[in-house]
Amino acid sequence: MKLVILERYALKDGDLDWSEIRELADEVETYPRTAPDEVIPRLRGAQFAVANKVNINEAVLRACPDPQWVGMTSTGTDSLDLEACRRHGVLVANVPGYSTPSVAQCAFALLLELCMSPGRFDASVRNGHWQADIPADAGVFTPYELYGKTFGVLGYGAIGRAAASIAQAFGMRVICHTRTVRDEWLGRGVEFVGLDELFRCSDVISLHCPLTEQTRGIVSRERLALCRPGARIVNTARGLLVDEQAVCDALCAGQLAGYAADVAGVEPMRADNPLLAAPNTILTPHMAWTTQGALDRLTKAVTQNLRSFLAGHPENIVNG
Repeated sequence: MKLVILERYALKDGDLDWSEIRELADEVETYPRTAPDEVIPRLRGAQFAVANKVNINEAVLRACPDPQWVGMTSTGTDSLDLEACRRHGVLVANVPGYSTPSVAQCAFALLLELCMSPGRFDASVRNGHWQADIPADAGVFTPYELYGKTFGVLGYGAIGRAAASIAQAFGMRVICHTRTVRDEWLGRGVEFVGLDELFRCSDVISLHCPLTEQTRGIVSRERLALCRPGARIVNTARGLLVDEQAVCDALCAGQLAGYAADVAGVEPMRADNPLLAAPNTILTPHMAWTTQGALDRLTKAVTQNLRSFLAGHPENIVNG
């Protein structure tokens, strides 16, 4: 039985440990990255595959009849065609929860940069400036206190719940919009509201919902117009949740005081992305999930997913 690891690292080669999963297959091939035209020749003849951003679709599966199982090194699965995999009898397993602490932590790292500018102040101090001497082109934000403000959570999965808890520790009021409200979530000091109310009432909006046809572009020009003047948005979920040109326009108009994102509509971010020229932005390269703690949990979970499949009781299947 053959296993092919189509993308073997997160940020740098060697940061994911595949030693345990190698023991589960007779033959293992690994590749640092796999380009679209390399997917078919590399996948052909393999019963198992590990992928992250590789697009495994109908055309690929017609040319590669052998795969039985694909293990995603992610929670999200929007990079491949789940329905095509189902039609061809290929089970897709994701890894829920491995990055929850890291992504929630990153959301607040981005928010705190929007509020207190520690990175930009640090650069100014190293250039010989201090307090009132900080130059205007340093790009520092007006210091902003979170205590007593309203933190709006869009999506209340594991990461959304972790972010809400952090916001409460900062003394923020937390409101949330989610598709389904579970009984066990009640009584935790979180108010569940409608989508438009979330945009109207939040001082900070943090995005934590999956990308679906229903959520694509959910941060639209119309909803941005509902925001309080001076609101801030943090996106550590998916870039396509956001109309990036509308966000840029809202920043330029002063409707938004800041936008921070670890994701983009097209990744890697293209040179013509309007956010690159927008004021009051913090942009990071989709790295919230790459702490060593998260990566260790990730590889162990992918290995366990394959082990359970081989034992006849597949786990974390998203296209059963």
